[in-house]
Amino acid sequence: MSLKMYNGVKIPIIGLGTWQSTNEDELEAALDTALTIGYRHIDTAAVYRNEKCIGKVLRKWFDAGKLKREDVFITTKLGPEQTHPDLVESALKDSLEKLQLEYVDLYLVHFPMHMKLVDPLKPWDMLDTDYLDVWKKMEEQVDCKRARTIGTSNFSIEQMERIMKNSRIKPANTQVELQVYFQQKELREYCRKNNIVVVSYSSLGSPGAPDFFKKIGRTVPVPNILGDPVVCAVAKKHKRTPSQIILSYLTQNDIVVIPKTVKPDRLQENFDILDIILDSDDLTALEKLDKGTAGRIFDMSHINPKIKEHVHYPFEK
Repeated sequence: MSLKMYNGVKIPIIGLGTWQSTNEDELEAALDTALTIGYRHIDTAAVYRNEKCIGKVLRKWFDAGKLKREDVFITTKLGPEQTHPDLVESALKDSLEKLQLEYVDLYLVHFPMHMKLVDPLKPWDMLDTDYLDVWKKMEEQVDCKRARTIGTSNFSIEQMERIMKNSRIKPANTQVELQVYFQQKELREYCRKNNIVVVSYSSLGSPGAPDFFKKIGRTVPVPNILGDPVVCAVAKKHKRTPSQIILSYLTQNDIVVIPKTVKPDRLQENFDILDIILDSDDLTALEKLDKGTAGRIFDMSHINPKIKEHVHYPFEK
C-alpha cells in the first residue's frame, strides 16, 4: 500500500527506519530480511552514518536481479552540518555515492537549524543559516534529477508555510515525531490542506531512545507507549501486538510509518498490519491518548541544551 504525493510519486506506507543502526553486519542482515519480507521503503539520513551499508545491500540485490531501482523507495536527509546553501549539492552527491544510486526518491532537510558537530559527545555548535536559502538549493536537486521529491523534517507549521509561500517546488513530504501520545493534529491538518504527506518517526515511542541518550550522557524520560492499558486492550481485542495496533492506527490515518528494528520477528510483525481494521471505538480510544505537545519525546535538547535559543528552533519553547 502506498500514498501518492502531489507530484505523482508514490511512497510505501510502511518503511524501515534505520536510526541507530550503525552495526554493519547487523544492519546488512536486517535489510536482507526486510527486503525478503517485502519492505520497499528504506529511510536513512546522512547523520545516521549508515548510507554506505544500505548502498552495499541495495547493489547486491540489484546485481542479483532480485530488485530493480524503481521497485524500492529510498529516503535520505540533508545533515545538520550541511544545512547551508553552499553545501546542499555536495551533501546529496556524497549520499548518492554511498548509497550507490543515481537518485533518491525523497530528500529531506533534516532540521531547519544549521549546526556543526565538533565532538559526538558534546553539544553541537549552532549556526544562523536561513533554511529558505537552503530550500532553493533543494529545488535544484530535483531539477538535476538527483532527487525525485523534496521535503522537510522537524519543521514547524510556520516554517513550512514560509517555504510554501516562497518556493518554486513545494514540499511534498514532512517527517516528524508522531505517536499516540503526540498525534500532531494541527500539523496533520495543515499538511492535509496543502497536499503534504506525513511520515511518522518514533511511531512506537522509540523504545531504543534511552540507550541512545545514555551514550551521549543525557537522561530523557521515554514513555512506555507499548504498555499503555488502552493500547494493550485494543491489541487483545484484535489478537495482535501493541506495536501492530499503534502502526495500524497511524496508517489508517494515512500516516506513513518507518519503525526501526533489526530483529527478524519484529520486522515481520511491523510489516503485517494492513489486514488490521480498527473500528470506530478503537480509533476513538486511541485518539484520546493524545497529550498534545506534552507527549513530545524529542525536543532536540539532547543535541544542545541551549538549542531552544536557536533562531530557527521549530518547537514550542
